[in-house]
Amino acid sequence: MSQRVATAALSLLTATLLALHAAWAQQGQEPDPRLRQALLEAVEAGDSFENRFVAQVWLLDMSQRLSDRVPDPEKRLQLLRKIHQEARLADLEPELVLAVIEVESNFDRFAISPAGARGLMQIMPFWLEEIGRPEDNLFSVRTNLRFGCTILRHYLDMENGNLTRALARYNGSLGQTWYPDRVYRAWNRHWYAH
Repeated sequence: MSQRVATAALSLLTATLLALHAAWAQQGQEPDPRLRQALLEAVEAGDSFENRFVAQVWLLDMSQRLSDRVPDPEKRLQLLRKIHQEARLADLEPELVLAVIEVESNFDRFAISPAGARGLMQIMPFWLEEIGRPEDNLFSVRTNLRFGCTILRHYLDMENGNLTRALARYNGSLGQTWYPDRVYRAWNRHWYAH
C-alpha cells in the first residue's frame, strides 16, 4: 500500500472513530476502549474487504446491529470478520449469511437442533464423515462457517441462482417457502446493506 493510501485510510479511520465518540457522547456514554481497539485490529486484518475504509464501515455497522446478541465487542468483531471472509470465499453476500445464522442459531455457536445440527449455521454432523474429516469440530466458528457457506453456495449453484429454492434446500424444506421467508425477513430487518 502506498504511503498516500495508508495516510488516507488512517485519516478515514480517525474520522470514523471521532464520529463514533461524538455519537456516544450524545447518548451520554463513554466509548468502550476495548471496542475501539478491537475495531482497529479487525479493520487492520480485514483482508476479505476491498480496502480498510470498507472494512471499517461494514464492521462498525454490523457490530452495532449484533451487539444485543454478542455483547463482547472483541468476540463480535472477530465473528463478523470470519463471517465476511467465509461468505466472500463462497461468493455469498455476508449479510445473507448473517440472516441465515440469525434464523438457524441466533448466533449461538454451541446450538444443537433437535435433529442434531450444530453450531452457528446448524450443520449436520454426517457431513464430517461424508468428507472424511470426522475430527473436525462443528462448534469451531471457522469450520462451521466454512461448511455452511459452502453448502449454501452449492445449493445456490444447483438451483441456478434461485435463492428461495437454495435456502429451502439448505433447511431441508424444498418446495416450501416458510424457511426462505424467515431468512428474507431477518435479512431485510437486521442485516440489509446500506
